[in-house]
Amino acid sequence: MRLLMINPNTSPAITDLVVNAARRHATPGTEIVGATGRFGARYIASRAAAAIAAHAALDAYAEHQSGMDAVILACFGDPGLAALSELSSQPVVGFAEAACRHAAEGGRFSIVTGGERWGPMLEEFVTWLGLADRLASVRTVAPTGADIARDPQGSVALLASACREAVHRDGAASVVLGGAGLAGLADRIAPLVPAPLVDPVQVSVAVAEARTGARNQSRTPSVETEGLHGPLARLFTAR
Repeated sequence: MRLLMINPNTSPAITDLVVNAARRHATPGTEIVGATGRFGARYIASRAAAAIAAHAALDAYAEHQSGMDAVILACFGDPGLAALSELSSQPVVGFAEAACRHAAEGGRFSIVTGGERWGPMLEEFVTWLGLADRLASVRTVAPTGADIARDPQGSVALLASACREAVHRDGAASVVLGGAGLAGLADRIAPLVPAPLVDPVQVSVAVAEARTGARNQSRTPSVETEGLHGPLARLFTAR
């Protein structure tokens, strides 16, 4: 089984981070293939960057989708998730959607992530998922995910403190540790938090493996395009 992990950030280091984390959670025989956004922000931390990242995710899918059994959108916030799900012939799993739906099964949950602008963006995303009544809070720390990826050990105490606040002050039954730049930190932080910590990488890989074999029967209709990168343009016309 081959899983395509699309990082719509344009940082290869973040791609390596999430791919290595995914490989630790994948079952034997599952191959994780990384793809990095060809254009856009080095690390998504605003609405404008997220809008561009949605296009970058589609572009990366078109370039790398051949031979894949499922696709993981490896950016918490899932920019372009609905469009990618429409365009893809394989099952698509978003970091944020998979983690939030998993957390919601256990009651009210909180999200802790890096980058202050992500607060309202993630609240809107959870509402779009239909889980607003399950969201206890979104707590952000000032360092962005890119900052945290550069100094993960130095960020553990700050993130653990935000997670504990979500449990004690906001009443969260579980906490989602969001952000591609935070990949691999859940195991370090979980012992410091008095509630289950949800790791989007782990959950996304499990969901993607379970969905392999399904095919998308409701894909985007054929349409002429202008200015798109060749592989993406061909996906729009090969219907």
